[in-house]
Formats: sequence, structure tokens, C-alpha cells
Amino acid sequence: MTSTRARGRTRRFDVDALLDDPATRILVCCGSGGVGKTTTAAALGLRAAERGRSVVVLTIDPARRLAQALGLRELDNTPRPVDGTGGSGDLDAMMLDMKRTFDEVVEQHASPDKARQILDNPFYQALSSSFAGTQEYMAMEKLGQLHAQAESSGSWDLIVVDTPPSRSALDFLDAPEHLSSLLDGRFIRLLLAPARGPARLLSAGFGAVTAALNKVLGAQVLTDVKTFVAAFDTLFGGFRQRAEHTYALLQESGTAFVVVATPEPDALREATYFVERLRADRMPLAGLVVNRVQPDPLPKLGAWLAEEAALRLAEHHPGEHDAAAGLLRVHAERARIRHRQDRLRRGFTAAHPQVPCVEVLSLPGDVHDVAGLRRVGTLLSTGLAAG
Repeated sequence: MTSTRARGRTRRFDVDALLDDPATRILVCCGSGGVGKTTTAAALGLRAAERGRSVVVLTIDPARRLAQALGLRELDNTPRPVDGTGGSGDLDAMMLDMKRTFDEVVEQHASPDKARQILDNPFYQALSSSFAGTQEYMAMEKLGQLHAQAESSGSWDLIVVDTPPSRSALDFLDAPEHLSSLLDGRFIRLLLAPARGPARLLSAGFGAVTAALNKVLGAQVLTDVKTFVAAFDTLFGGFRQRAEHTYALLQESGTAFVVVATPEPDALREATYFVERLRADRMPLAGLVVNRVQPDPLPKLGAWLAEEAALRLAEHHPGEHDAAAGLLRVHAERARIRHRQDRLRRGFTAAHPQVPCVEVLSLPGDVHDVAGLRRVGTLLSTGLAAG
């Protein structure tokens, strides 16, 4: 998506046009932690459903805010229908279960005996539960599964993906390479290499290395690794192929990335990182959502004028207009916050004028139910361009 500059403002991010476009099949929300990314993803999914789309929201964030906001007691690896949505569409929600997804892949693509050998292996159990990068890789697998299911059965016509916080939100783009480096590394290939031909020349030296590793790691650990890799080796090509297919899917025009931020320095720096990374990877960026923008109810009464009026009341009418003076000081503080937020947003849009933006005003409380998500969706739809 490209944009034009007009009267010093970036083009407004038209959220409803994006959601209503039947060509939009995958929507990925990314952003740093604490910017309202999960709420934004859920609100977009709800609004799309209430405008007639069949939607599934997949959260990769281990926090359970999405379940609470959607009125569900829990979310797991199975899409669950969300009640209380209006309109003609449908909304399902789920949360990635990393280990369950890994187990499902093994069970689906290996023979029963081979699958049992892998699932019972201690190294696999550690890898599938907590190994760095596994969550992001399994997110790619689950997204690929949902897309395949949607294409074959017509279950959904829009998949909304809520990613983990901070820069790890885009680690799933690197997941195939990371897993490839792990399982296709030189050390593991040496573990599997047959000791014949030229390899015999290395057998004595490698045997000494193995003996040393046995002392450090323990013989059983090394045996578990070798057993796992030997059993998993036949599946690895399929893992890599599916991940590469999903990566290519994320580059297609039917996918749209939405970067979520707040008008704060750290969050906008992270937003800059996301925008530049997506551009470098040729991922389709739809726009930027700037959450928690301070409202400006009296734009003509700036911070300095409000503070001056409060001082004059206190000086000339001591004790008579304390309430009014207090309100003026509150307004002055909010005006300063708004001015700082505007300056930060202008810095971002000046550096990235091609990125459509929309501001979402700060709400008085947390979003904890479908009605709150509906309100956020309305604000996303009616928000102003960040200028």
C-alpha cells in the first residue's frame, strides 16, 4: 500500500476498506509489548466479523488477554466460537499451543511407529516445549494449517494473527532458517554421518570429541539427540518446505501487516524497525495504528494559556476558584502530553510518509469484553490520520 502527502498529513489508514476487501485473507498485527496489539487484533477480527467476514483470530502471545476480552474462559489450539458478535459474519479465536502443534505435525507426517519414537524422545520433548525459536516456527506451521483449512473447507475467509511482543514478533519470519541451522548444522550431520569412505579418516578424532561431550553432557543426552535427529531427519524437509510456503504466503497481496504502536519514543522506534524490516522482506504493509492518543478537547487553549489562567485565578481570587484552577492545570498537563505525542508522531510520519496511519484515542479504562472491543473497532474505523 502506498500513500500520498496532502497538506502536511499522511493519508488516513482506512481500516474498514481493508477489512471489507475480500482479497484480504491474512491480517498480521505486530508491535512492541504493551501497545494494545492483542486488543487491536481482537477488535479488527470482531469488526470484520460484524461486517460479514468469517474470521479466526490466532494469538501467539502467551498472555491470556484475548480470551478474557472475547468472553472465553480459555483459549487453546482449537478455534472456539465467540458469542455476542453482531452482523452476518462469524468469529472464532484460538491461542497457539506450541507443543501440541509440534505433536500434531509429527503425528500427521510420520508413520505411527516413527511418530511414537519421536514423541517419546526426551530431546524432542525439550525441543517442542521450550527450545528457543520453536514457538515462532510452530506459529508458521499453525498459520499454514489454518490457511489450508480455510482454502479447502471455506471455514474462514480472514485469518487475523496476533504476534508476540517486542521485536520477537517478527522472529517467525526467520523461524525456518533458525530451525534449519539447528537441525542441519555441521555437528548434527557429523553425528549422523556413516563411518565409511573418507569419513573413516575423521572417525578417531570425532570419537575423541564425542567422548569429551559425553563427559560434559552425559552419554544419555547425546544418545537422545542422535536418536531424535535420526528419526526426525526424514520429516525435516517437509517442515522446511511448509515453512517456506507460509513465508511466501505472507508476501502475497492477500496478506496485510498492521503495525501497532503508542505515541511514545520506544514504541515508535520499534514501529520504525517493523516498517523497515517488512519493507526489506517485501511483506505487504497496510498501515500503522497509533493507540492511546491523548484527546485534545480544547485545541485553542494551549498548555501555557491554561497554566497562566490557573495562576491568575490563584493570585487574584485565592481560595475562590480552586476547582477551576485545578481543571486548568489538568488541561495544561494534558495539552503538554498531546503536544509531545504530536511531535513524536510527526517525526515518524516525516520519516515514513508512505505508511498510512490512524490514531485511536485513549480509553478511560481497560478493554475486557466484546462491547469494549467493538468500541475499539469503531475508533479504528473513525480515527484521524496521524499528521
